[in-house]
Amino acid sequence: MYIGVDCGTQSTKVVVVDGGDGRIIGEASRPHRLEQGDNGRREQRVEEWTEAFRGALREALEDAAVAADAVKAIGISGQQHGMVALDADGVPVHPAKLWNDTETAEWNARLIDRLGGESGCIDKLGLVLQTGYTASKIAWLRETHPDAYRRIATLLLPHDYLNFWLTGERVAECGDASGTGYFDTRTREWRRDVFAEIAPELDADSVLPRLIDSREPVGKVRAELARELGLGDDVLVASGGGDNMMGAIGTGNIEAGMVTISLGTSGTIAVHSPDPVIPDNAMVANFCASHAGWLPLICTMNVTSATTTLRELVGLDIDGFNRAVAGAEPGAGGITLLPFFSGERVPALPQAHASLSGMTSLNTTPANLCRAAVESATFGLRYGLELLGSLAGRATQVRLVGGGAKSPIWRQIVADVLNVEVVCPEVTEAAAFGGAIQARWCDRRESDMPLDRLCRAWVRVDESTLTRPQPEIVARYHGIYRRYREALKTEYGID
Repeated sequence: MYIGVDCGTQSTKVVVVDGGDGRIIGEASRPHRLEQGDNGRREQRVEEWTEAFRGALREALEDAAVAADAVKAIGISGQQHGMVALDADGVPVHPAKLWNDTETAEWNARLIDRLGGESGCIDKLGLVLQTGYTASKIAWLRETHPDAYRRIATLLLPHDYLNFWLTGERVAECGDASGTGYFDTRTREWRRDVFAEIAPELDADSVLPRLIDSREPVGKVRAELARELGLGDDVLVASGGGDNMMGAIGTGNIEAGMVTISLGTSGTIAVHSPDPVIPDNAMVANFCASHAGWLPLICTMNVTSATTTLRELVGLDIDGFNRAVAGAEPGAGGITLLPFFSGERVPALPQAHASLSGMTSLNTTPANLCRAAVESATFGLRYGLELLGSLAGRATQVRLVGGGAKSPIWRQIVADVLNVEVVCPEVTEAAAFGGAIQARWCDRRESDMPLDRLCRAWVRVDESTLTRPQPEIVARYHGIYRRYREALKTEYGID
């Protein structure tokens, strides 16, 4: 048996996978609490992750009705970019600052200037720093919490931290490291000169974790923790990776021509490339993949987080929300939502706020508000897909994952807004599943089972979710999308 874990913003999910045929035979999740402030602060205590891991693992194994000592390996997927700064005893000096924290926008802008602007960032890193990346979080901590900063002995990402908690080893892999802002995504190495600009008092050689190959194990679960969890003595922990990289593996997006879109708390569009990509636009992230090659992607910050806000505002459960969306006409009666409740990364508006326009006494209904939320989150993905240009332009089918992908009406809206066929994998929790696939690949690394063959055998699409665009609705959405873009230009001056 192989365990896949996805430590996300809202919860930790665990799946138990049969190593013979890739079937998920057990799964569970536990929620996280999020600490946030109006200034863009988004933080979590690492204990939220470890306690959720313990509870979800126990329940998933019970659901699978297998003994814990049948587990061979674990693969961890984690929310990208988060700053986990530890002291010499492995204790956080500050709560983990998350990917969607925009409090550090000012520090990010300063770092871009010091690195020579966007062209300087691309020259040094292969991408342009974004507010969500780890770099500006470190710079922020240095200036605002100098006592905590001085105690830093190790800097990890969320999935790196769970690997450290499991094994005691401080390591990183290239996919997740790509989103730190001090890693060269082309040469797959730490940029110590860039790190020195961010944290001049810290020694990169001692503070940054050792880089390992994606197929190389981190180590084995610590004996004491293994006993507590009921695991055997020799459970491997795979390298794991960021949630986008593990989601690519979990959807089989490891070969050119594939596109994965995630409708999660955030929205991501990921494509596979065998070569590094020099982006034409700063919002395209040239990340490494967590198997081989590269994973250029776009990330928007407001997807199910935005729809949840509107759903709770009108007092509906998820089923009621989906019925309301389905009951409203395309265009939400003329209401346009800019859904930037957490700022936004694409377009680059870290300090933006959400706004509604076009409301009248007749069209301001719960159904139209719900429809506007889903449409606006999807328009943000269309905006990102257009930025990827030819990288995604050849796609005839999109694999859709994440919580929003479970909604038939949302799948139809995606198909119509993007004018592309969409289908869900049988396993929609792709990041956790990708972690389990990578764990199997890592455990059998001496065998002749390449990852692409493993993905073809294990990743299956759910034909019942196949959704095709409706030509007449596609034509209507062209105009509705233009209205959204006009609102974006009026509010923020963005063409």
